[in-house]
Amino acid sequence: MRKIFIVFLGILLSSGVSYSQFIEQPASWDYQVKMLEDDVFEIRFTATLDEPWHMYDLGPYEDGPQPTRVTLDLPPGVFLEGELYMESPPAKEFDPLFNMDIGSFGGTGTFVQKVRLEIPSATIGATVEWQVCDGTSCLPPEEASFEIFVGDANAEVAAGTPDVPVKDASASLWKIILQAIAFGLVALVTPCVFPMVPMTVSFFIRGSGNKRKNRLNAALYGIFIVLLYTLPIAVIIGITYFTGGASVTANIFNWLATHWIPNIIFFVLFLVFAASFFGAFELVLPAKWTTKTDAKADKGGILGIFFLALTLVLVSFSCTGPIVGTVLIESTQGAVWEPIVTMLAFSVAFALPFTILAFVPSLLERLPKSGGWLNSVKVVLGFIVLALSLKFLSTIDQIYQWSLLDREVYLALWIVIFSLLGFYLLGKIRFRHDSLSEHVGVFRFGLSIVVFSFVVYMIPGMWGAPLKAISGYLPPLKTQDFVMNASSSAPAPTLRESSDRSYSDIFDLPYGLDGFFHYGEAMEYAKENNKPVFLDFTGLGCVNCKEMEARVWSDPRVQELLRDEYIILALHSDAKNTAHENDWVTDERGRELRTLGKINSWFVRTRYQVNAQPTYIILDHQGNPLLDPRSYDLDIEGYVRFLREGLEAFNK
Repeated sequence: MRKIFIVFLGILLSSGVSYSQFIEQPASWDYQVKMLEDDVFEIRFTATLDEPWHMYDLGPYEDGPQPTRVTLDLPPGVFLEGELYMESPPAKEFDPLFNMDIGSFGGTGTFVQKVRLEIPSATIGATVEWQVCDGTSCLPPEEASFEIFVGDANAEVAAGTPDVPVKDASASLWKIILQAIAFGLVALVTPCVFPMVPMTVSFFIRGSGNKRKNRLNAALYGIFIVLLYTLPIAVIIGITYFTGGASVTANIFNWLATHWIPNIIFFVLFLVFAASFFGAFELVLPAKWTTKTDAKADKGGILGIFFLALTLVLVSFSCTGPIVGTVLIESTQGAVWEPIVTMLAFSVAFALPFTILAFVPSLLERLPKSGGWLNSVKVVLGFIVLALSLKFLSTIDQIYQWSLLDREVYLALWIVIFSLLGFYLLGKIRFRHDSLSEHVGVFRFGLSIVVFSFVVYMIPGMWGAPLKAISGYLPPLKTQDFVMNASSSAPAPTLRESSDRSYSDIFDLPYGLDGFFHYGEAMEYAKENNKPVFLDFTGLGCVNCKEMEARVWSDPRVQELLRDEYIILALHSDAKNTAHENDWVTDERGRELRTLGKINSWFVRTRYQVNAQPTYIILDHQGNPLLDPRSYDLDIEGYVRFLREGLEAFNK
């Protein structure tokens, strides 16, 4: 029965590692030049974005987000032929935060400009400016420079990349790798897999009297298991990657993770698996598949070891299927190669116990015998699979705004499911293949306490508690109809008297809050008044910054803390206004930065290793962070705690 605990811990392993505030630029550019006529050429600038980032179209958007811009430095004898346009303009959708229609695209986008030459050839300088956002943050506007040769040598097609390289994004894999390892270990104690342990160990014991050879065969067995799980997904990714590029592969997995068709299929499949685990029917692959592979395994040799591994994979399918599906779906939220890495982690964790037992068969005697506890594991897994199935339904419910599975409905279902699991562990519920038991064991009773504690933990979420430990599995808080929050009844703060601080004629803060827009002035004022500095790294066109201000800063407690306890310093990353000449800086590439947006972005990136917006940093009088930075998070209670903890750290 102790194995049940491993199953439960495996699914609850949802706590991630700390998130790095520095995100490498997820967009890359290249260009092509094509001759249309003797003196007319077409220059095609193509942006490729990693999922889930998107880029804005040409706009223009007054008081809106940063549109994509292409500026050409034309030498004498070269003229524009028409205007810049997008080859496939994205559909525009109304954005309530900006109160305008805005077009954006993901994957790839191509911008086309035609030029006419009255000279044999020329080199054109080109600068591309853009901004990217995802579901949680926006990066500061970036630019790349090109030197493009146009002329007789371009009779067919010439291509190139910017002379200022743009790096691809690199997301952390640790959370999903740890989940994959946990799931791999959990799979070992499922009733489809556990009985295979003594069978496979006996295969190597009887195979030969040569211990060295047996150990080599055991290692090969583990390698084959890993390959059988990892190689198919690697082949699929390899084919799509090398035929269509990284963006095509990412789009395929993004489609699997976000489109309603695969999510509905996964939801139904998980319901089928759950019903099977509860004993409604036996879900197995065709018997002839396993019979043939098992027969070939008896032939021995390397081929026999391979078919033994294949037999294990096929026989265990009915238990590992939903686990593998969960691992893959979790990994598709990130970069292209994450499914391979996570499946490798899962298969190594799954194969390692078999390999170790084949190396040291004496360990087999310490394992518990098969029995009724295996069916209990299967039922527990059924409850967990049933709970996980809701994640697929929730995904499409949020994307397509069906409003069928809001947060409180989702939580209500989870509370019921895990309550029933607790009653099952106490013996109050029995399923078809369960063994009769006159009493509840100590371990089973202890596990029921863990389950009911988890249920109690979830209950405050019905009234808006953030439930951070499982937030990755829940719909966002904004979908909840009822949140215990008295902010709406609080009076709005009055506007404090303005001053002639630098750039206060350009920027302002919401809700009448007073602050600075110049780092040096803010630090000086903070020292005079003995208060910490609240650095708000934001953007005029940052959607998530506006949402944070509308949903979090609107809380009276947040406003009171910011107004009375902090000196606010707002640095905008996308402002095009020219800074005062004495604020100009030269970056690490020797470029002189003159606009406020570029100066602010460079300063925050080099000083605090941050380029995602919004980011909030609490500073002491020397400009050192007092706490880890906070980014986009609509949890008001967490934000209030962040501000209060900053005060405590400052006053120590």
